[in-house]
Amino acid sequence: MTRYQHLADLLAERIERGLYRSGERLPSVRTLSQEHGVSISTVQQAYYLLEEKQLITPQPRSGYFVAPSKAAPPLPALTRPAQRPVEITQWDAVLDLLSGRMEEENMLQLGSGTPDICQPTLKPLWKIIGRLAQKQDARLLDYDTLYGVKALREEVARLAIDSGCQLSADDIVITTGCHEALSIAVRAVCQPGDIIAVESPTFHGTMQTLRGFGLRAIEIPTDAVTGISLEALELAFEQWPVKAVVVVPNCNNPLGFIMPEARKRALLTLAQRFDAAIIEDDVYGELAWEYPRPITIKSLDHDGRVLLCSSFSKTMAPGLRVGWMAPGRYRDRALHMKYIVTGSTATQTQAAVAEFIRQGYYLPHLRRMRHLYQRNYETLSCWVRRYFPCGICVSRPQGGFLMWIELPEAFDAVLLNRTLRESKIQIAVGSLFSASGKYRNCLRLNFGLTLNDATEQAIVTLAQAVERAMRACSH
Repeated sequence: MTRYQHLADLLAERIERGLYRSGERLPSVRTLSQEHGVSISTVQQAYYLLEEKQLITPQPRSGYFVAPSKAAPPLPALTRPAQRPVEITQWDAVLDLLSGRMEEENMLQLGSGTPDICQPTLKPLWKIIGRLAQKQDARLLDYDTLYGVKALREEVARLAIDSGCQLSADDIVITTGCHEALSIAVRAVCQPGDIIAVESPTFHGTMQTLRGFGLRAIEIPTDAVTGISLEALELAFEQWPVKAVVVVPNCNNPLGFIMPEARKRALLTLAQRFDAAIIEDDVYGELAWEYPRPITIKSLDHDGRVLLCSSFSKTMAPGLRVGWMAPGRYRDRALHMKYIVTGSTATQTQAAVAEFIRQGYYLPHLRRMRHLYQRNYETLSCWVRRYFPCGICVSRPQGGFLMWIELPEAFDAVLLNRTLRESKIQIAVGSLFSASGKYRNCLRLNFGLTLNDATEQAIVTLAQAVERAMRACSH
């Protein structure tokens, strides 16, 4: 990080915390230069960055001032879902979201879970794929083993060290994306009719997996900072025969939090006490903005009850369809579930990803994406504060590229989404993230998109539609 970027981040943090208030004059360029021991040009560049982010405004002959803006919206409160097992619904709404990818090419997917796949750090991947094709190695067109390409499993095991996990290649099973890993994990530990505890809100793909296998979900209240309520989960364990709990503890989808390490340990202890499995979705974990990245619950697991699931879909590209899992004590069952669904994962993409990591391209790419998404979050937060009406709550993600917005209780995001279709904009409505259709007053936004003038205009259109709908609710 350059000196001016570091200084800009420091000043931005002071503004966000209210140390410099709206409309307040900032220290002069010369004062900051002396205070931080940097050149005047460094301070000027830092101020220019803050001006670009619309955090400050210059005034001729007067200096720089904190931009007048709304205060940062509050965080969403602890969710309060019905704490009883329910049948899962919402498939039609999920299908509608997925159909939006194909319907119109110019549809702006503000709510998608797609990462930025156009960064220059992915160019070596294209070259690697091309070279593999040129070799015409027949093994790349053949069936893979049930476990996955060994070279890739070895690289995954090495990468897992960053999350605190001591895994070998034999502990890992390659899957067709994280979605298949989660599907295998659910079926490895449950039978039709069983009950699984989930965060609320939670990833709609997990919910539909439970629906497809005839399982019931019990939604557990979840905090936007600390994660799943352990007290509520304990009560659910005491009242119902809960077989497993599914969590996204690192860079949660959709709330963005990182569960504190002490609570991860407490969750594992709770699962041990009630002899339940933990299905851990860590697909966004490597995109945490702070380094070192947060540990996984799997890294604390000594009896194999945690099934760790992840993929390269969010860190590299979803079209690769390369995921993986460490199924622990459920390995044999997981292998059987994989065999009866896909049998094996596409060999060529596995080989390409393994080579991309082995040649040292993956970690620089990760660093770039972390920085990009953090910068994009700052920009989108600024737009939300500027354009959205008051009376909303907004999550504060600690990584990844997803933001959760909570609107007043009477608001209907489903109707809003239909209205936005006319403007070629699609959002992810909050009810997708609940087994019973809660959070109809919420929506998820993706700041992994390219943030340009067109994106800002789409946010303006969205904010205006929200404001009109909120006025209608109040009448």
